[in-house]
Amino acid sequence: MAEISEALVYFIVFLFSTTLHEAAHAWAALRGGDRTAYDGGQVSLDPLPHIRREPFGMVVLPLMSALLTGWPMGFASAPYNVNWARMHPRRAAWMALAGPGANLALALLAAIALRGGELSGVFFAPDSVRFGDLAGSDAGATWLAVGRFLSVIFSMNLLLMVFNLLPFPPLDGSAAITLFMDRGTTSKYQEFIWSTPAIGFLGIFIAWQLFDFAFNPVFFFAVNLIYAGGSYG
Repeated sequence: MAEISEALVYFIVFLFSTTLHEAAHAWAALRGGDRTAYDGGQVSLDPLPHIRREPFGMVVLPLMSALLTGWPMGFASAPYNVNWARMHPRRAAWMALAGPGANLALALLAAIALRGGELSGVFFAPDSVRFGDLAGSDAGATWLAVGRFLSVIFSMNLLLMVFNLLPFPPLDGSAAITLFMDRGTTSKYQEFIWSTPAIGFLGIFIAWQLFDFAFNPVFFFAVNLIYAGGSYG
């Protein structure tokens, strides 16, 4: 069983990062003319409306997996009107991108804080880095804990962004790729995805298999940007 305090940090970061992800989907859909998620209360940074929609994926599964393995696994969703997406495929594609975009914003904020901490002397670049552990500190236990918390925020949100951008249904990247299709191809693609629910299981399986190949280069590239002249990876 994972250390409880560390597992809870990962769970809390997962919960609020996922909340922001889904709220961004809901807000972008509202801006594009679909009130479905807004009417469900999901244009909100309050986790409760999102938990009510997916209690198992937002709380039970990630909390149990974090406590057992140290790693939160879960899922969430924001509802949307399929007819709206059919009529406005480009708006639906931007709605899909809004979730990973929110995770990118959180990762950037954490990176800026880590960089600022290094410049001010409270953090230093460690000899090696790993997921959720990107900053050393000689400024005391409190700053070491802050560095670890920022590291988890950065790592988790980078993961959520990269994973969700993979172009396999039901991930956000599978909708975003329609930005590169003409209207006729987009329509056929949408209908195929919506009429073949089982393809989602295949998509998750493929994404899971390919994830390390996609994530590791992005992770080390991003960490090397935080620490100027870094050569991790």
